[in-house]
Amino acid sequence: MTGDITGPQSVSAVPLELLRTPPVKERADAARNRAAVLDAAARLFAERGVQAVSMDQVAAAAGVGKGTLFRRFGDKAGLAVALLDDRERELQQAVLSGPPPLGPGASDAERLAAFTGAYLDYLVEHLDLVRMSETAAPGARYRIGAYRFWHRHLSLLLADAPDPAADAHALLALLGAEHVAALLPELGERRMRDAVTRLAAGLGAG
Repeated sequence: MTGDITGPQSVSAVPLELLRTPPVKERADAARNRAAVLDAAARLFAERGVQAVSMDQVAAAAGVGKGTLFRRFGDKAGLAVALLDDRERELQQAVLSGPPPLGPGASDAERLAAFTGAYLDYLVEHLDLVRMSETAAPGARYRIGAYRFWHRHLSLLLADAPDPAADAHALLALLGAEHVAALLPELGERRMRDAVTRLAAGLGAG
């Protein structure tokens, strides 16, 4: 999403395939620097935790200047978005052309359950990074990454619901990183997964 949008938007008529996160296109030297930075950031974040790592430490570990790092990624939220790009694209591709039930070939109800499960897998595995990317600024979640893709996909699966676009936003609200991070210690992963699955099934039932 672009411009001054800071909140959820209505479902787009754009085909789902056109909402995929685009691959990064860059010169060979820029690609090498990008890879070095992301490798260093992933290693430091895994070793020390996202909050404990500074941009200066990432630059030093990657062997690039601080100016280069800040110009390219802006801040740690920008690094988080970049680190998540590949994983997002994998999940998007699985939705578009992977085997059912996540991919085409299963019922809408089966695909809805498969997507919420797969998205929770992705979210729990990368929770700190997703949380940072989604809360970098007011409304950041709706402007970054693949939110429009997830929303469009869910809207299509919820086509028989009273308001597919609004219901898709409501389901995605349950999958927000801030929400999950706050409730995970209290509920545990199993109860949270079960709750999201039940709510998704209820929406899918119309």
